[in-house]
Amino acid sequence: MAETTTRTVERDGVRLAVDVGGEGPLVLLAHGFPELAYSWRRQVPALIDAGYSVAVPDQRGYGRSDRPGAVEAYDIEQLTADLVAILDDLDRERAVVVGHDWGSIVAWQMPLLHPDRVVATVGMSVPFLPRGPMPTVELMRQMFADGFFYIVYFQDEGVADAELAADPARTMRRFLAGPKPNEFTDAERVTLVAKGDAGFTDRLPEPRAGLPDWLSQAELDHYVAEFTRTGFTGGLNWYRNLDRNWHLTEAQAGAHITCPTMFLTGSLDPVASFASVEPGLAFLDDHRGNVVIEGAGHWVQQERPEEVNAALLEFLYDVTERKIP
Repeated sequence: MAETTTRTVERDGVRLAVDVGGEGPLVLLAHGFPELAYSWRRQVPALIDAGYSVAVPDQRGYGRSDRPGAVEAYDIEQLTADLVAILDDLDRERAVVVGHDWGSIVAWQMPLLHPDRVVATVGMSVPFLPRGPMPTVELMRQMFADGFFYIVYFQDEGVADAELAADPARTMRRFLAGPKPNEFTDAERVTLVAKGDAGFTDRLPEPRAGLPDWLSQAELDHYVAEFTRTGFTGGLNWYRNLDRNWHLTEAQAGAHITCPTMFLTGSLDPVASFASVEPGLAFLDDHRGNVVIEGAGHWVQQERPEEVNAALLEFLYDVTERKIP
């Protein structure tokens, strides 16, 4: 990654590859599924140039980092403890934690589980979701009992793993470069949610006219090469801990996040169809606003980096004043 060096941070025998660079207040960037530290390639130079230091891990289960075999090795306590270990390794007390997709879930939990280590939190694509009335996947099974929902499909060990890994180029092309929800045909919308034996990638349409402007073939090839090497099980195991996470966070039921927060998303992000921002706002005591980038999809920081970087830097200037040690 440009302007960074890679260091290895080890916690409880799990080694994490972390790209670090810059000087000044620390921004910790947490990627989602199926992504890599590489997903922040368009934020890192902007942050460093603006006077910030960055720490960008391939999170456990991904890329250059270790992939523990046990499903429970990917619960929210482990994922947040990894970020704390990175801070410790860098001899930093606190950081602004920025997450996208699954990384957002980790970012939102950091000020609840480790409040003394967080200056502020930014979630992208996935808003803060208050603890539900029952375990998460159990609730989803009820909500989507009459159709297909990818998170429920991901629960059975080995099933989605095999489907996604059978053709990583097809998987990553459809995940990253396929049409946005507003571009789906009626038949594609039905296929995505219909009951049946088809897997998730099978239900995703191919790109309409080659790759989008924001994703080059070389960039797509980087993702394909990494997931061909590692498979997808590590990332899928994050989903397999959703119910476990619900039980582990019982003490956080009703808890408020008191540090400054911001939520950023694309207007065409499909996550909004099942994860509304509204319920969580009452639990964000110093929320600095929601930024919606018109026309952007789920991979917002890659797709619209200039607008994402501008919003992120405005928030960072406001909450850090470049005084974090």
